[in-house]
Amino acid sequence: MNDGSGWLEGVTVLDVTRYLAGPACTRMLVELGADVIKVEQPPFGDPNRSSRPRINRRSGAHIQQNRGKRSLCIDMNADEGAAIVRDLADHVDVVVENYSPGVLARRGLDYETLSARRPDLIMASVSGFGQTGALSDRPCFDLIAQGYAGMMHMTGEPDGPPTFVGSGIADTNAGAHAFAAIGHALFHRERTGRGTHLDIAMVDSLFHMHEHAVHAVSMDETFDAIRQGRDYPSLSPAGSFRGPDGWIVILCTEWQMKNLWAAIGRPELAEDPRFSTNPNRIEHRVALTQIIESWMSAFATDAEVLAALEAERVPCGPALSPRDTLHHPHFVERGLVRTVDDPIAGPVAVPGFPFKSSDPLPPDDHVAPALGEHNREVLVDMLGLGASRLAELEERGVLFSKPH
Repeated sequence: MNDGSGWLEGVTVLDVTRYLAGPACTRMLVELGADVIKVEQPPFGDPNRSSRPRINRRSGAHIQQNRGKRSLCIDMNADEGAAIVRDLADHVDVVVENYSPGVLARRGLDYETLSARRPDLIMASVSGFGQTGALSDRPCFDLIAQGYAGMMHMTGEPDGPPTFVGSGIADTNAGAHAFAAIGHALFHRERTGRGTHLDIAMVDSLFHMHEHAVHAVSMDETFDAIRQGRDYPSLSPAGSFRGPDGWIVILCTEWQMKNLWAAIGRPELAEDPRFSTNPNRIEHRVALTQIIESWMSAFATDAEVLAALEAERVPCGPALSPRDTLHHPHFVERGLVRTVDDPIAGPVAVPGFPFKSSDPLPPDDHVAPALGEHNREVLVDMLGLGASRLAELEERGVLFSKPH
């Protein structure tokens, strides 16, 4: 019986991923207790290992994305290396990969080949445009996905260029979608005994995030789905407002307007025809913004502004920088910022696990592996390879390892 020490205890994952989208998925599988074997290509392994910043040549990206995984560094371009990975796939529950469509097929590591050997295998393929479609064979990075999905078109100033979101939202969002899909695929397998091939695309994941624009332009030919800078187009007041020493975010629906008028000491504005309805407030957004920012300017600090707004339950918050979050009490209490003690780099802050539960989650005492650290452990335990065979593979460079 699972005692809560690992929600995915007993689930083994072959992680054939690199960079961000794939590792973002398998990172969460590790944190739920799965045994994740990370397959890395010699001589450098996952490019995350060389990402900056680094301390003692230890990359923060590698620590964040690969803690708790077992590293198997094997040359999948060599026939022997690909054959060993195929054999390993016979002994795992899930394979996760984020190569371009067709790459693994040329090595005999595609779902069709692997599932013929193990029909209950679950495979998640994470790519930019998906395994099918007119764009499936094109290379893709996060910014390209943001462009195709309409995110850049909706971000920036109205008269300025489309602007990318300052974080890898396509990669990490696709990773989260793959993580969720794998959980449901495991449940489906419990009921049917069948595996499946999950096709997760960065563009698909971002496009699914549109809350308004897609249906709006299909229903109203006059609707202009265009970036609005610091203003949220559907409501006013809604957006970022200049405070005494930074930026403050406010969003009020019709139900919170009386709270806002009370907070700024202007109850008479409720009767002002410019601000009596949301459409009118949108039309007169500039005037309303000036009133709010003028009121804010009378305070000494943003904290005082926020306190005044919060006292009247006006939905608001600061526009925090990532550095601000490191010691923010809410982030610390919720475990959103987690400081891990890496044996080489020392204490490093990483984003914590994204959901909470009334049932205990597995303990997080993971360490990022050295390149090929678990070569022998994996191949002996799972495939029963002997010492002479391992030495031969190492001699020919099919197996590779390197201490930090």
